[in-house]
Amino acid sequence: MAKEIEGYVKLQVRGGQANPAPPVGPALGAKGLNIMEFCKRFNAASQDSQGKLLPVVITVYKDKSFDFVVKSPPAASQLLEKAKLKKGSPESNRQKVGSVNWDQIREIVESKMQDLNAFTVESGMKMVAGTARSMGLTVSGTPPWETKESTE
Repeated sequence: MAKEIEGYVKLQVRGGQANPAPPVGPALGAKGLNIMEFCKRFNAASQDSQGKLLPVVITVYKDKSFDFVVKSPPAASQLLEKAKLKKGSPESNRQKVGSVNWDQIREIVESKMQDLNAFTVESGMKMVAGTARSMGLTVSGTPPWETKESTE
């Protein structure tokens, strides 16, 4: 028989570095979960993404057991990594702080495709490009879908 779900907890934790300190401890303690068990299981599951910020969705059951799903890193943090920046622009519409190209955006989309709300890589690229613009990054080059149309 399926377990009855009590709720969900969404966190962002660095891969391989979960510990009982905030934000993990207070969020899980409020639900009555075993914090150290989560930390051990999460660190083992995220060993390959050491140090990257990873969203995790924890499903809490009525018997205080839990399951969790580790998602891919946020598009914003991947964009900052590609542009070799620490943070985005404080005024993204006026002050541009870096640039990314369409090939870098395609790499991000292909790594995040299962977490994105998009059916095609092209539509995912438009979403990530919008995120880049809102962070104060310029997207250099011509979009791949525009070059296809001009050759026909």
